[in-house]
Amino acid sequence: MAGGERVAIVTGAARGIGAATVLALARQGWSVLAVDMAGDDPALPYPMGTAAELATVVSEAGERAAGFRADVRDQEALDAAVTEAEQRWGGLDAAIAAAGVIAGGVPQWEVPAERERAVIDIDLGGVLNLARAAIPALLRRPEPRAGRFLAVASAAATRGLPMLAAYCAAKAGVAGLVRALGTELGGTGVTANAVSPGSTDTPILAESARLYGLPSAASFAGQQPFGRLLDPAEIAAVLAFLAGQGASAMTGAVVAADGGLAL
Repeated sequence: MAGGERVAIVTGAARGIGAATVLALARQGWSVLAVDMAGDDPALPYPMGTAAELATVVSEAGERAAGFRADVRDQEALDAAVTEAEQRWGGLDAAIAAAGVIAGGVPQWEVPAERERAVIDIDLGGVLNLARAAIPALLRRPEPRAGRFLAVASAAATRGLPMLAAYCAAKAGVAGLVRALGTELGGTGVTANAVSPGSTDTPILAESARLYGLPSAASFAGQQPFGRLLDPAEIAAVLAFLAGQGASAMTGAVVAADGGLAL
């Protein structure tokens, strides 16, 4: 990489964990392409991140960041994002799949099919699509490589949460995917890992509270031994570590950053 510059793509970058990850990487000297659909989804009953929010994240990250609008369900759009990062900064060293949505609130068999499909296609399909777009670029770096493919899983990957069946299924799929990629990438210098957050103060958690009929996201704080919600920056710090040289011994790992929720 020219001049030691490290380059990353982060999806779901307009808000939440994705936005916090863009900022964490930029502070550590990464150049970051902040990717987000930046628009609502007609299948989902709550607002998505906006173009204005994406622009704010890019502005806060400074000259090392650029925005790019893409729906993670659109393979061609993610391919174009990878091309943009390579052309702008000369290559790609990390791809972080943080885009996610949630839906449910009723038993699985009563969830409208289009909402269930959106959850699976974004939360799992979007990670698969980013891997398909980004891993060849990570492998285009000359040896010795230190590429990183990272994804946001969830404590829901291992806990059966009522009325969130599709979300649990998608996040379990993310965990399985990074384990498989870890074996497939063995010996290449590129690793694959995931972070599994607990209840984090994001718009997804606010929507979860609405689905459960709770007054606010703060209602989830008591389920974690920490007794509080996690901050997106705390999850971003783990992702930034996994993107760095300090995680060179890790691949196929799903790292719990959940305030003890899984205990």
